[in-house]
Amino acid sequence: MDASIAAPSTVQPLHPLLTRLLEQTGAAVLDAQSLDAWANLSGLAMLVFAEDPERFKETLDLAVIVPELHARFGRRFRVGLLPPAASRALLPRYGFARWPAFVMLRDGRYLGAVDGIRDWDIYVEELERLLAAEPTRPPGVGIPVLAAGQSASQSCHQDRPEAGPSRPPPVGVKQSGGATFV
Repeated sequence: MDASIAAPSTVQPLHPLLTRLLEQTGAAVLDAQSLDAWANLSGLAMLVFAEDPERFKETLDLAVIVPELHARFGRRFRVGLLPPAASRALLPRYGFARWPAFVMLRDGRYLGAVDGIRDWDIYVEELERLLAAEPTRPPGVGIPVLAAGQSASQSCHQDRPEAGPSRPPPVGVKQSGGATFV
């Protein structure tokens, strides 16, 4: 892989389990500047969003789980790791709700995300589903986008009962009453 794609502009020391993830999967360490070039390479990709393990211990669980998933699926996808600062900066692009998380991409296009810690069988089922999925638009952070003159009731982003339960707000987004604060 091109070193300019894999090397972020500033490298923060990684926890040893995140370093192990890099070694076992051949993952690239990414940042906001290198992500797009890496993501747009041809093929399947897993983008791992790591948070500070001192604040979110589950990050270390995911650091152990990702190499196991990578091996379980025959190394069918490349792995990229976003360290904590890059993860926080890029969270709005993909709008997942809990730390840690991974996002699956095909040819740079969003397939879906798995956030939080799950049972092994759930990870396997979700990853199978995502690897077979058609690309779609990432959910973002849940801020509705309206066309000029369009009312909120006409928005394609409104919660609809037939769409099932709404997702919890993304990390860092607080809700009070009907209002959302970032």
